[in-house]
Amino acid sequence: MYRFIAFMMFVVGAWASADVSQAADCGNVSIAEMNWGSAGVAAHVDKIILENGYGCNVSLVTGDTMPTFTSMNEKGEPDVAPEMWINAVRTPLDEAVKEGRLIEVAPLLSDGGVEGWWIPKFIADAHPEITTVQEALKHPELFPAPENPSHGAIMNCPSGWNCEIVTSNLYKALGAQQKGFDLVETGSAAALDGSIANAFEKKTGWLGYYWAPTTIMGKYDMVQLDFGTPNDKAEWDRCTAVADCPDPKVNSYPISIVLTVVTKQFAERAGVALDYLKTRKWDNKTVGKILAWMDANQGTNEDGAKYFLHTYPDLWTKWLPPDVAGKVKAAL
Repeated sequence: MYRFIAFMMFVVGAWASADVSQAADCGNVSIAEMNWGSAGVAAHVDKIILENGYGCNVSLVTGDTMPTFTSMNEKGEPDVAPEMWINAVRTPLDEAVKEGRLIEVAPLLSDGGVEGWWIPKFIADAHPEITTVQEALKHPELFPAPENPSHGAIMNCPSGWNCEIVTSNLYKALGAQQKGFDLVETGSAAALDGSIANAFEKKTGWLGYYWAPTTIMGKYDMVQLDFGTPNDKAEWDRCTAVADCPDPKVNSYPISIVLTVVTKQFAERAGVALDYLKTRKWDNKTVGKILAWMDANQGTNEDGAKYFLHTYPDLWTKWLPPDVAGKVKAAL
């Protein structure tokens, strides 16, 4: 009996030691909570999983693309940027990776960040022939301009954004004006969102620029149109993304690579935390649904993370060993 009790005490002690060792391996982790929805939710998902599943001590640091990149590159903090849109920092990031200061861990968005021209699914269902922008431009009557219903409308990107330049150049390259379409300046992200909401409320056609993952794409069922040509990066840099380019050509938007980036110091000491970051990823549709739920319920980033963990266990448990997933479920 005494031997049995001693054995059980040894087993319990071993378990406790394993937990302490695991926490020690993970240690302190600082994560950038970027100031847009999808990245903010991702930071809180990581915090909940790393703290409850792996025993890490996680702190969140307010961030944005360039300030966070600069701080990680120059100061080595924060440790982790869960959702870094690489196109915005491609050249300096390549240099930082080459020189060993930063490490690209893995994609966070499995289908990347997406930009393009979209139509409502109810229009696509009623007109299955419209799969390309060129086909949509044959039907100005399906996409009436708000101020001039006898014309079609292409809704532009918000004023001052780089995508406004791109949309304007593509409008010109496609000869959309000659096909009976006006390029409608939306002025702001709120106005652009409002135009989509109004189209769904009234069941009228809508054609224009948008991107994913976003709340709107989670809230409204939209279909992205093909431009009929692959992205030509050289042409994009020469003209498509250049203001007042005199001779734009039809081009497709590039897929934005969205990666988790960490500092080298963190990667060298992270252990199980790094293994987790290499594994987890989600798609735009899932993120859009989370953002739509947050919008409808006035949820914070933390609320969105908890909603995701409660609603999509079949997804996130695949990122984790069974015992770790069990700890996270118990904490929820």
